[in-house]
Amino acid sequence: MTIVRLGYVAMSTTVPHCSPSQTMTFAHFQKLKNREAALRKLERIALSNLTNCLRLLRHNSAHDIRFFRFSSRLIPLANHEELSDWDYISPLKKGFQKIAQFITENPTRIDFHPDHFVVLNTNKQEILRTSIQTLSLHYRMLKEMGIPPKHRCVIHIGGGYNDKEKALEMFIHNWGFLNSRLQEMIMLENDDTTFTLKECLYLCEKLGVPCVFDYHHHLAHHAGKSDWEEDWERVIASWAHSPLRVKMHISSPKSEREFRAHAEYIDPNMFMDFLQKIKGSVPEIDCMIEAKGKDAALFKLMDDLKLQQDKGIEMIDQASFFIK
Repeated sequence: MTIVRLGYVAMSTTVPHCSPSQTMTFAHFQKLKNREAALRKLERIALSNLTNCLRLLRHNSAHDIRFFRFSSRLIPLANHEELSDWDYISPLKKGFQKIAQFITENPTRIDFHPDHFVVLNTNKQEILRTSIQTLSLHYRMLKEMGIPPKHRCVIHIGGGYNDKEKALEMFIHNWGFLNSRLQEMIMLENDDTTFTLKECLYLCEKLGVPCVFDYHHHLAHHAGKSDWEEDWERVIASWAHSPLRVKMHISSPKSEREFRAHAEYIDPNMFMDFLQKIKGSVPEIDCMIEAKGKDAALFKLMDDLKLQQDKGIEMIDQASFFIK
């Protein structure tokens, strides 16, 4: 028997006017003649994003959702080279503190998934420097929200550069440029085009990093073949030294033709195929829904699973259940 907890990504499709990713382009910033006024505008946008994060956490709590990924775009232009003198944390203290208080009172697993431009196996110093800066920003935000940073940021390995073995070794080489705090923050995920689950596990085992298994990515990478089971115990073992439960990603293909694209909702039969194979292997697992429908996809999946109770599903609350 395994307890399954569901979460979703960044924003809601059911709560109106609640985007945590409002932004401002640098081009627009430059058009504002008064630089201090432009910075204050950036801060107002960031504070609005944090306020909306708090609204989403309250929404989640009302629906028993205790697993959530924050948007990585909470603070617009925070890492822009032209704004290196901007102290963006101090004016946002109260926003961070309100989130910290809520999470303390309503325990929730929070994590981040930095955008694709975080590439640690690059051979370009500028890209590596920007990637480390971005990870440092995530570390600071987690600390300000009172969230232990260990294993809170999932990233992809990066590019294959026509030589995947060399690309994997470049990741290991560049890993040494991260301080231990950033190293501890990271989880690695298999992707749908370049690095397989086995290659992801190679790095995770070598570096002592948890492996986040993306089921849809694996199927896309292997033309729908379900050969991941032989590596599942290795995935579990990669979490042995983490304070957090094993985590995986679930999404469904938009169509056979657009298999890699994410659908609006989760195919419950596809999800059940996965659950039937891993049930009992771990006492608990957190499943992050990466569907276009966001929280609506979570609600629909729970409704769909209620119809499959003859297959060993027993509901716990609005966002978690047993699989027997």
